[in-house]
Amino acid sequence: MERLVTTAQAAQILGLSLQGVHYRIKHNQLKSLKKSGKTYVYISDHVETKEEPRVEIQENPNETLREVIEVKNEQIVLLKKNIKWMKRQYTSEISRLEKNQKRIIGVFNREIELLQSAFNEMRSVYKQPQIAQVETEEKFISLQEFSLYLKKNNKNEKEIKLIILKAIKTRDSRFIYNKKDKKLLILNSDFSDLI
Repeated sequence: MERLVTTAQAAQILGLSLQGVHYRIKHNQLKSLKKSGKTYVYISDHVETKEEPRVEIQENPNETLREVIEVKNEQIVLLKKNIKWMKRQYTSEISRLEKNQKRIIGVFNREIELLQSAFNEMRSVYKQPQIAQVETEEKFISLQEFSLYLKKNNKNEKEIKLIILKAIKTRDSRFIYNKKDKKLLILNSDFSDLI
């Protein structure tokens, strides 16, 4: 005859842990019944001592180990699948971000080009009248005339080039350099400060 006991009582009677009782219930090694949220186990009346179940456990330790190994192998397979899926997600996200980055860089480069061309146009529009005004008001001298003037004051070719470059960099108003045409205009002025 069988009697109905709680899982804790079954664990005590059979000499198992609570997890061991639940494992046997799951694998249909013990009959069970659920009542009002609690699990009860059917135990034979002749099973009163802890010794008989221990003998049963010792008879099948290899089978229990095999079952545990199978469960672990299933978990490993699932984890490997999850890792592969996550790698695919990661690589697809990285490639999507790289494509977006390239598009954004392309847009910024086009904007920069547009701004540069607009700046160059504006500079040429505003610079041309200034040069025309200066040409009418003042007379320009050639680069050769400027070089002769400096040579008369004991300057060599290298020093003359450095003077001109420095004047352009410091935006000396006597030297007007047009980058677009690559022309240098030199106003006829007093250059005593350069000597």
